[in-house]
Amino acid sequence: MTKRLQEGGSSGGNGRPDAESESLLNRRSLLAGTAGLVSAMIMGPIRPSAGATTTVSPEDPTLVPGAAPTAYGQRSAFEKAVRLPRSWWASLTPVQDLHGILTPSSLHFERHHNGVPTIQPAHHRLLVHGMVDQPWTFTLDDLKRFPAVSRLAFIECSGNSAIEWREPTGQTAQQTHGLTSTSEWTGVALKTLLREVGIHPEASWMLAEGSDAAAMTRSLPLASILEEAILCYAQNGEPLRPEQGYPLRLLIPGWEGNTCIKWLRRLKLGRAPFMTREETSQYTDLMPDGTARQFTMVMEAKSVITSPSGGQHIQPGFLDIRGLAWSGRGRIALVEVSMDGGRSWQQAALQEPVMPKCHTRFHLPWRWNGEDMILQSRCLDDTGYRQPDRATLVAVRGVNSVYHYNAIQSWHIGADGQVSNVHA
Repeated sequence: MTKRLQEGGSSGGNGRPDAESESLLNRRSLLAGTAGLVSAMIMGPIRPSAGATTTVSPEDPTLVPGAAPTAYGQRSAFEKAVRLPRSWWASLTPVQDLHGILTPSSLHFERHHNGVPTIQPAHHRLLVHGMVDQPWTFTLDDLKRFPAVSRLAFIECSGNSAIEWREPTGQTAQQTHGLTSTSEWTGVALKTLLREVGIHPEASWMLAEGSDAAAMTRSLPLASILEEAILCYAQNGEPLRPEQGYPLRLLIPGWEGNTCIKWLRRLKLGRAPFMTREETSQYTDLMPDGTARQFTMVMEAKSVITSPSGGQHIQPGFLDIRGLAWSGRGRIALVEVSMDGGRSWQQAALQEPVMPKCHTRFHLPWRWNGEDMILQSRCLDDTGYRQPDRATLVAVRGVNSVYHYNAIQSWHIGADGQVSNVHA
């Protein structure tokens, strides 16, 4: 940090905004700051509203033998980020506490429809049938004999931010945007498996079914998913966790999370959607005229500022505005930040790596002067789709939908430094 401040100089290029050189790296402006500002930078400008717990540690760790290895690693006792249970069927990723774009498997959000099943992997089977040349039942060992593929991708529940449709309900970024996570997924490509059993030329839809107590089932248009879908048995380098579909799940990068069927046990090919309960009465979007949209599977571009964000408390002086953006359509091309409720915007820098259908981290150096203001972010993906403001989204969709809320998130910063969720 100190080295970067002393280097100063201009930035530009590589998508890095001029504002960075003006507000963070300009050594002259930093040296002109007050002693209070320096103190704020050293101590960190953001502190949680709730009191921190105390963990006992040796005064001098060089004088005390360290701990022995454990069978399965554990994080430092000083780190406290945890998932937030929403109910018995979901928990939320602490997006405001994470770094980079990968979500630790233990903090990946979970969503299930009738609990997390316990499945003996040696007994698990995947049936592939319907309009195929050769119906087949695969064991996990069978699937692992195929060439493995890996890719990074986000999964987002279509109900992420659903509590924001009518009122600014969530208190923190975790509560408003915690139903999304990014992982490295590993398994066998769907196209590899279907090539093995042979696809009838007229097959155009595929039914995917889980072996949970809800027998979660979705119909998927085959042509749209064949190139990218993966039957996953691993996440972030180890077997899937039970909450993430152990021992086998479907991944369709960029599509709503419920299509990525967990505890996958059956694939059936047909020539039309199977019209299951989940796609007729559940995962549809109710429009203002009373009609319902079906099969709205792609998650549109969305962003959220995670620091500062709801529930945090900031002090005047320098801080780095940070957040996440993502799009189920492709790669994030641009993120902009507003400090005045959307009247003006500044381009944020995109932190590498910037990958398609993955979380993308952005940041913008900033100096808060202690004034009351509204902080927002908006993103644009490489297809040209721009994240809408709330008024635009509601004008088209009304407020009766549960799913696919991707409007610009507004955080109010009061003169006292308290950050809260508002609609602006």
